[in-house]
Amino acid sequence: MWPEAAALATCGAALVVVVMFAAWIVHLRQNNAGIVDVAWSVNLAFLAILYGALASGLPERRALVALMGSIAGFRLAAHIHRRAHGKPEDGRYTTLREEWGGNIALKFLFFFLFQGALDLFLAIPFLLAAVNPAPRISPLEWAGLLMWAVAIAAETFADRALERFKANPANRGRTCREGLWKYSRHPNYFFEWLVWVAYAVFALASPWGWIALGCPALMLYFLLCVTGIPATEGQALKSRGDDYREYQRTTSAFVPWRSK
Repeated sequence: MWPEAAALATCGAALVVVVMFAAWIVHLRQNNAGIVDVAWSVNLAFLAILYGALASGLPERRALVALMGSIAGFRLAAHIHRRAHGKPEDGRYTTLREEWGGNIALKFLFFFLFQGALDLFLAIPFLLAAVNPAPRISPLEWAGLLMWAVAIAAETFADRALERFKANPANRGRTCREGLWKYSRHPNYFFEWLVWVAYAVFALASPWGWIALGCPALMLYFLLCVTGIPATEGQALKSRGDDYREYQRTTSAFVPWRSK
């Protein structure tokens, strides 16, 4: 198992480096680092397809790995692209430019490659499941697949509701409280995290599958403490002020729950 997994991971690392280097070149031409988010999502889809295509595990299981990873990865990449297309660089990256000072291009290259390294780590559930030699799909894997389907559907529903809200000029400066946004300030983040829980559940049926539990744990840390909620809410407070403060007071930050 481990020699095959190491060989597949090496191929995956080469693929990730190529994608991230190409994205870095595009970012230099556009002077916009936001493309790293699209490349990050696309890499996850590519890794799921790569592992599903080249591993030696059960064909049906490998097909599910490729299907789940590619649908989720390409869906997120398309959503991020639609949201950012034609707009200025995200505030997170303009802040990095200000803080980093000189050698910005080189520093962003390392940043892009670091995002690629995160892709490789987060794709561990795909890798473990793809090399799983078990001759049939287990109930645990079916449970992971069901959880994944629910999470993807809910995240898509939340994203579409927010897109429709923002598309209405009358809502400028207001906070979306429609659909799932009535019960969570970040339902998209919650269900994105649930997608990673589903991957880990799916991988738990594989040898050494417990390693995959580190992926939703890392994703939860980033969403709650680093690039997710803190950055998003900081921008929301700047642009929506008291309206967003009231939203914070009355609405769950992460887990969808009844409003106060």
